[in-house]
Amino acid sequence: MSNAAENAKLYGYLASFDLVDEFLAAAAKVRDAGYTRWDAHSPFVIHGLDAAMGVKKTVLPYIVFLAGLTGAAAGILLQWWTNAVDYPFLISGKPLFSLPANIPVAFETTILFAAVSALIGMLALNRLPQLYHPLFTNRSFKRVTDDRFFISIEAEDPLFDATKTRELLESISGRSIEEIEVHP
Repeated sequence: MSNAAENAKLYGYLASFDLVDEFLAAAAKVRDAGYTRWDAHSPFVIHGLDAAMGVKKTVLPYIVFLAGLTGAAAGILLQWWTNAVDYPFLISGKPLFSLPANIPVAFETTILFAAVSALIGMLALNRLPQLYHPLFTNRSFKRVTDDRFFISIEAEDPLFDATKTRELLESISGRSIEEIEVHP
């Protein structure tokens, strides 16, 4: 036995499915079993998969909204500071600070802050970029881009027990159940 095979650590199990209906039912059963570190993989969008997985709504819209408000406040504050406090310049009796004149810059800073927070927030919440994933080395998993559906359950899940998890995947009609290993 090679040294790499001895050092391999169990990542989890991978079960494949042929039909969308059995895939959705299996996802609901894994969710109902209480697993939290698992994922469903499909070659195309399946309506109802989020509900079957129990995916909660994301906090990203709140992050983007707060960043947009921060951008608007920063834009207004910057213009007020530069025009009314730091370098007051009176022209034709106009006020040192007027909100309508400063709306375009405030709008742009709102968009800038919101867009940057959307990008960074999405990457952070999805734990991206992820340059390597143990499933990518599995030969049968390559069919996920063509005609096969997969459910993977990670060994790091608090409920993961090698025997019980395998039995669950067998009971939900997984076509083939494979152990996925991580090689250091």
